[in-house]
Amino acid sequence: MLSNVPISAIRAFEAAARTGSFRDAANELHLTPSAVSHAIRKLEDTLRTVLFERSARSVRLTPAGENLMRHTGAAFDQLRRGLEEVAARGPQLVRVHSAPSFAAQWLAPRLAQFLAAYPKLEVRLAANTEYARFSNDDFDIDIVYGPPRAEGVEIIPLPEETVTPLCSPALAKSIRKPADLLDQTLIRSDVKQVQWHQWFTANGMEAPALHGMRFDRSFLAIATAAEGLGVALESTLLAERELASGRLVAPLTGRAKDIRYVGHRLIYPRASRQRSAVRAFADWLVAQLDSENAISPR
Repeated sequence: MLSNVPISAIRAFEAAARTGSFRDAANELHLTPSAVSHAIRKLEDTLRTVLFERSARSVRLTPAGENLMRHTGAAFDQLRRGLEEVAARGPQLVRVHSAPSFAAQWLAPRLAQFLAAYPKLEVRLAANTEYARFSNDDFDIDIVYGPPRAEGVEIIPLPEETVTPLCSPALAKSIRKPADLLDQTLIRSDVKQVQWHQWFTANGMEAPALHGMRFDRSFLAIATAAEGLGVALESTLLAERELASGRLVAPLTGRAKDIRYVGHRLIYPRASRQRSAVRAFADWLVAQLDSENAISPR
């Protein structure tokens, strides 16, 4: 029977079972959805069993399909690992998706360190606020801001971040206590999980009505504060370079209560952990953050 089953049909079945969609499988395989459907129907005819329950909007594996996928999925994982081992003499690509501010402020400046430590690896980095769709096999790793929404993935919370008011050295001269912020322009970052009202509440104050500049990215709020245009409530992790250069300072360090929280998480499909390139990048990222976690605002 095996000789009567084309490998293309098995490949179509594996992609459709993994993604849960004939359309997503077609996109991954560069085929049309009807071609994927036809290949799977032919496979069902050859095996004399139904592999998918089909409805107008979705497909779902039957018990027979689940049984076949256990074997097929394991076989394709083994095949991928074998191909990677054979190709290990050349560069291996790690496809990374990241939250924009983390990518711009922390990750991109350190990629040279990673590539120096792993000269046989290459990194492709994309950044936007949408979560990576691992079912399409577009990315190996995602660094997300906030709670992840993907299923069937490993989730590694990255170290806690310290959120504190940050401003230029010139503005800092007039900020000696939390109440001094009431006379300053407070810069808002709309997507930040920690907002000004939470910081004022933590410091026993009523938050003022906020007017003025607001941004949808932390890196924009940080850049604006570094230009002396106001005070940003931001993560010292994301503002690490500006703090190190002296363009930003934390005027209330030791004089007010900071907020600490887990903002970012590293996620990847469980099967990807078996890839040496993915494992190397994930381990490097976590180790790098752990070693820098002791940095405090200046």
